[in-house]
Amino acid sequence: MPAFTYTARAANGELKTATIEAPSREDVVAQLRRQRLSVVKVDEDAKPRKAKGSIKMRDIVIFTRQFSTMINAGLPLVQALDILAKQTENKALADVTRAVVFDVESGHTVADALARHPKAFSELYVNMVAAGEAGGILDTILMRLATFMEKNDALIRKVKGAMIYPGVIMSVAAIAITVLLVFVIPVFESMFASVGLPLPLPTRVVIGMSRFLKGYWWALVAGITGAGFLFKRYYATPSGKLTIDRTLLRFPVLGDVLRKSAVSRFTRTLGTLISSGVSILDGLEITAKTAGNRVIQDAIMQSRASIAGGDTIAAPLQKSAVFPPMVISMIAVGEQTGGLDEMLSKIADFYDEEVDAAVSGLLALLEPVMIVFLGVVVGGMVVAMYLPIFDMINAVQ
Repeated sequence: MPAFTYTARAANGELKTATIEAPSREDVVAQLRRQRLSVVKVDEDAKPRKAKGSIKMRDIVIFTRQFSTMINAGLPLVQALDILAKQTENKALADVTRAVVFDVESGHTVADALARHPKAFSELYVNMVAAGEAGGILDTILMRLATFMEKNDALIRKVKGAMIYPGVIMSVAAIAITVLLVFVIPVFESMFASVGLPLPLPTRVVIGMSRFLKGYWWALVAGITGAGFLFKRYYATPSGKLTIDRTLLRFPVLGDVLRKSAVSRFTRTLGTLISSGVSILDGLEITAKTAGNRVIQDAIMQSRASIAGGDTIAAPLQKSAVFPPMVISMIAVGEQTGGLDEMLSKIADFYDEEVDAAVSGLLALLEPVMIVFLGVVVGGMVVAMYLPIFDMINAVQ
């Protein structure tokens, strides 16, 4: 959609200048007139605008909390959004907010205006805002939404943070092994060649690895890049994503972390949507899209089909064999008592703590595994290089 920069005069004589996206120049003029603004000029941008930066989750959380506070204090929607556009430090979010202000002034609902910016506001966000507007409790919904995003972001950072330590260690190990093979091993190879003694098998293997890395490093890089590309292509297919996600859930320890984090995300998202007034069918569909695992996504969609057919949520979740029995039982009780949203929130709080414990267990397991791996690989290379030296000493004696 093309972007237009307009200058218009308000009733009090103040000039307003902003850039918005619209189908045509006539649409911009029509919207400005609906806002009782006198059009001074409207120019189409020669080049499409590019985002001035990324919009982080933290920026959206702060935006949401401040928006909720201002609405609760009695400020009109447009004025609150205008203040947010001026005070946010994120330039990309400021541009988006100004576009939202223009749309709201033109007669759109806040939810419709936010929906035009999917990179900043998710489908879950838009649906909850729409429910808040319909129920007249937008400030309450926004505060609940900010709390949900903070907890969800904290959960994601816990899982990602658990991968940083082993990732750094393995990267350092890869660099150390490469330096040994490229620079150190050739020195030993020259020394052994000058002596002319037959080399033990481990030494020949390490020297062969060194020669391959020095002579065919480009083939190794190409192979790794190609494998990564093929893996990404396969994971992008429905069957590939299902196979890989199912395999990840079966991994010892790691699968436990992924399962518990997925359960926490599912229960918190669905509980927040239901308590905000979103219908359970829409809530399940939105939750499935944010599940992060195809196996769990399919289980949620089967639950949605079950609900649409007049059955319960719990039965399809139990058949998937992904959700623990405790979760199934608590969801079933919540359905029977009519307090499903509260029950889902309790499950989410419990599984947040379970994710902490699972991440700690994963790190405790990875530390000795990495130490043994590094000891075997690096130590094995060193021993392989010293074996011929021992033979040389014995030959001299």
